[in-house]
Amino acid sequence: MKAITALLLGAGSRGNFIYGPYAEKYPNDLTFVAVAEPDPHRRAAFATLHGIASEQSFVSWEQALALGKIADAVIVSTQDRMHFEPAMKALELGYHVILEKPMSTLPEECISLEAAASKYGRLLMVSHVLRYSPFWAGIKNVIAEGKIGQITSIQLTENVGHQHMAHSYVRGHWRNTALSSPIILAKSCHDLDLISWLMDQDCTRVSSFGSLMHFREDQAPAGSAARCTDGCSVEKNCPYSAIKIYLETTEPNYARYISNEPTPANILQALKDGPYGRCVYHCDNDVVDHQIVNMEFEDGANATFTLSGFTRHIARTVQIMGTHGEIQGNMEEGCFRTYHFASGQCISHQFDITHDGHGGGDNHFVSSFVDEIRRFNTAQNSGLTSAAASLQSHLIAFAAEQSRLSGGKPVELSSSFIPLGQ
Repeated sequence: MKAITALLLGAGSRGNFIYGPYAEKYPNDLTFVAVAEPDPHRRAAFATLHGIASEQSFVSWEQALALGKIADAVIVSTQDRMHFEPAMKALELGYHVILEKPMSTLPEECISLEAAASKYGRLLMVSHVLRYSPFWAGIKNVIAEGKIGQITSIQLTENVGHQHMAHSYVRGHWRNTALSSPIILAKSCHDLDLISWLMDQDCTRVSSFGSLMHFREDQAPAGSAARCTDGCSVEKNCPYSAIKIYLETTEPNYARYISNEPTPANILQALKDGPYGRCVYHCDNDVVDHQIVNMEFEDGANATFTLSGFTRHIARTVQIMGTHGEIQGNMEEGCFRTYHFASGQCISHQFDITHDGHGGGDNHFVSSFVDEIRRFNTAQNSGLTSAAASLQSHLIAFAAEQSRLSGGKPVELSSSFIPLGQ
């Protein structure tokens, strides 16, 4: 069967470490014929690896899409505030589209993208890849089979991990709402999507509380320096030391995100010159470091989502309470247990967690996209994470941020709900 051809917009972490490797591993499924990336090293490296001609390598997405339709699909993996325009243009040109989450940083643009996918009869799949992981798919199946009765409550916790928090949301690309988006949208629309999917009904009301409690200048310990490499007197005992995170931590390998050639010398230079060497208490970050979101659904069920940057490990844990049973699970352990009230039986479900990212969701997501294109029918196929399926989680995120900024005041969702733009 003919491989699906694709144009990659943004050869950053997702482009280089998810979509590129998938095409290498499954060349009969996906082939890249063009790339747009402003960083010359990343652009050249991706083009070389995938045999892309120089005339098909572009500095910007505008240049790439100016050629018209040159492939079957476009993968938009640019920064958050650069999602809407290229995705909309690609749909207009007749491309099928993978769009990195969030769809947009503005609610009205999310709604417009969902409408455009329908208008142009194209597949627009949002990278809510967790739906495709065996762990979450397994939980969905147990619920669908009625094993725990009707869901009354879901509690989902995202343990961001203290190093990941410092890397991405204090020093990194997603540290500042004006530059990217609120963390509840940038990071946790994944989790809100899972809750929405598992509940399988409309969310009617949202409230939220959270703040930037720790990563602030007034919390800086005495003797701290502007950079970890500036002879900081507390660096060796600081859990957020950039030297520890980028030079001493190998798993996960954060260093590969701050240098195109992450040798010790290059990493150290990046810490001295770039944003990732800054003290976490002396950055320009403003996104919260912890937040809770409360949701009410149309049948009276509710859900609570907790986000925290102050955890040892990166992990998602879940508890789903039903009228006839309960599910408890840990995604990073690849295990959930189903408890049946009537029989007292406990069933363990264990999944392989050694393969690709997001618990296996990344590869399954791309594979599903390829399959959906091959059998595409505008009347039937929209994908598990289509724009229509993903829209509610985005609106919940916008409502949560609106509530948080108002001191936790509940926000009502309705068919006409459009939250305040960020």
